Parts: sequence; structure tokens; C-alpha cells
Amino acid sequence: MLDNNQLLRFTTAGSVDDGKSTLIGRLLYDSKSIFEDQLEAIEKTSKKKGHNGVDLALFTDGLRDEREQGITIDVAYRYFTTPKRKFIIADTPGHIQYTRNMITGASTANVAIILVDARHGVIEQTKRHAFIASLLQIPHIIVCINKMDLVNYSEEAYNKAINQFEEISSKMLVTDVRFIPISALEGDNVVNRSNTMDWYQGAPLLHMLETMHISSDINKVDARFPVQTVLRPQNETHRDYRGFAGKVASGVLRVKDEVTIMPSGFTSKIKSIDTFDKSLAEAFAPMSVSITLEDDIDVGRGDMIVRSNNKPKATQDIEVMLCWLHNEAAKPRTKYAIRHTSNEQKAMIKEVIYKIDINSLGRNAEDKDLRMNDIAKVKIRTTKPLMVDSYRENRTTGSIILVDDATNETVAAGMVV
Repeated sequence: MLDNNQLLRFTTAGSVDDGKSTLIGRLLYDSKSIFEDQLEAIEKTSKKKGHNGVDLALFTDGLRDEREQGITIDVAYRYFTTPKRKFIIADTPGHIQYTRNMITGASTANVAIILVDARHGVIEQTKRHAFIASLLQIPHIIVCINKMDLVNYSEEAYNKAINQFEEISSKMLVTDVRFIPISALEGDNVVNRSNTMDWYQGAPLLHMLETMHISSDINKVDARFPVQTVLRPQNETHRDYRGFAGKVASGVLRVKDEVTIMPSGFTSKIKSIDTFDKSLAEAFAPMSVSITLEDDIDVGRGDMIVRSNNKPKATQDIEVMLCWLHNEAAKPRTKYAIRHTSNEQKAMIKEVIYKIDINSLGRNAEDKDLRMNDIAKVKIRTTKPLMVDSYRENRTTGSIILVDDATNETVAAGMVV
């Protein structure tokens, strides 16, 4: 049974003019998820631009530059709810120079919707977006073959695009790929089933998003609890209370479980698991709770409570796939702040092993300079150990960001290999 409050995050990707913003506009418009004043404002703007109906793309292109140029530049987040589920959409740009924006928008997504123009089929940019989706371990990919109205709703054009995509996805770590023929402009197979493509027997896009099983996307095996803060209320009812508050990153923790505090290695048992108003027998991802231990152990922010028989790797040398986000290139042997769950240390990039050529998707071991939008495999050395899992096994404990100490700007995001 589906949890009606379950949240699904999805990101859209596709080349410029593949119709990403129009698709999201159509989803919001046909599912009645737009406020009346928004609709009025967009109807006015559409009239000014000389459109007969509503320009659906205007629902997401929020920046003035985007509206004027008719392109998506930054990640636009939109929220909507249906009776079956809540959604967060990250509308990401299609241009090569905004690779970093796509990675930002896609990093927390359960589903990636990749748009393909039915007239052109799979192109370079489609390969790039599929590669980034597989790099970010997005569990589900829906390939929308869009603009079917411009190829006379041809089943042959649809099947050709599927074959092209399957050829590239077979080389990538993607487990669940689905295909839908749509026309975002006309509304075919977006919210409502198309009357013009009776050869397609599958569900429309919204139904697929509402019924997709995402509970298994969370790692339920490896119990990881990064401590964010220590709670010492010192009030009448909780005179001796000392709880460790945070968010369960993965797995399940139960009262009486034997746990190890990392990196110190001290062991204890869970005495209680508390929320604001009650005590629980167990906590699982992504719940926010406070944990108390049976023994008086020194635990602070940045430590991690894990099961004694299942520990992450504590290491100062980490290999990561890094996306450089900053407009200034990486400086060799410069110290950055590295943030991993609630832990912050100093770190430096020891070595660039290879860069990904985003056009050919090949490896380049000669070019060692990291510039904006570059994706590279690098070795990072930290001043103190971090408790990491591989990103493939755990998206929370397998991800890091690098921050410039002087400006506090995020310069890179990485996935532990």
C-alpha cells in the first residue's frame, strides 16, 4: 500500500528545447496544481508573447533571463501534491555549461525523467544526462519520448528512440528504465492517457510517478546515525538527560542494540530513542530522533553511531568522483573544508586520477586541471578520519562537499567510490 504522504523527488533532464519546462507546466496544469493568480499572470505573459493558449514553459522559468531567452539556466524547484503522493521537481538546464546545475538538482532525486525529441532521437546531450544519472545512482529513469505530435504519433519513431537509448544504458549502472511516448504540448500521456497512441498500452507519466515503489531506494541494512548535536535540557523533568540528536542516514536502530561510536571505537547499548513528544522502540531513515546510551561515553557533533557488527570505513584517504562547481579552477595542494554528514574537517585534493570527457564519456588521464563543470576521479586526504560508505551503497554517507574556507562557498561535490 502506498503511503499518501510519501515524498518523491524527481529531476528532469534533456537537451535544450526538448520540452522539459513544457512537460512540468503540463504536469502542474493538468493535475490542477497551479494557483489561480499564477495562472492569470502566465496567461497575460503568454498573450503578450503572441501565444494563442497558455505557454506552459513559463510555470518553471522563474528567472527574468530565462523568460527572455526562453531557456532554463538555474535549477528550478517546484512542489505539488496529488491525492496519492507529494512531489518535488528539480527542473535542470540542458546546456553543457550548466552540468553542475544538473548534478545539484539530481543529487537527491528518486527518479530522473530524461526527455528525448522524437524527431532527433538520442543525441550527445542525452548520453551525457544518462551518464550523470547513472553516476549519481538515481534508482529509476523514465525516458519520455517527447514531441510525438511532430512525428504523427509514429510507433516506429518511438521504438527507434528506445533502441538507441537501450544501447547506451546497457553500459551504465542503471537498474530500472521505463519508456513513455508523450506530447507535453498537447498533453498526450502526461497526466491523461493519449487517444492518438492506442498502440501504447502503458500508464501515463503521472500515474507512473504516483505508483512507483521507492521505499526500497533507502539503504535499510547499514545503520548509520551521524550526531548533529548533544541535548542536555537540564530541566526538572530531564535533569540527567544526555541525548545525541540527528537524522538516521540509513538502516534501522532499535533500543538495546549494541552500537559503536566512531571514530573513537567505544561501544555501548541504546538506552532510549526519543522524539519531541514520545519514546520509540526503533528509528529508521530518514527519521530525526535523539538517542541515549547506557554508558557515559564522550560523543559529539561529527561522530557516528553505528551497529557494532556493521561499520563504515574510517579513513583519511578517500577516492571520489568529484564535480567541480566553482568558476575558479581548483588549486593544487590547497586546503578546503570537507563536509560529510555532520562532520567537518580540513582536506586537500592529493591527486587527479582522470577526468571524464563529457562529450565522449571517455577517461582523460593527461589533463589534471579541475575547472567548472569538470567531473573527475580524485584522491582526497583529510586531517582526521571520515566514516564513509561507497556512494553506490549509501547516498548519504557516500557523499561529500568541498567548501572554500575563505569565502564559505561550495566549490565541489563528490561521491565516494
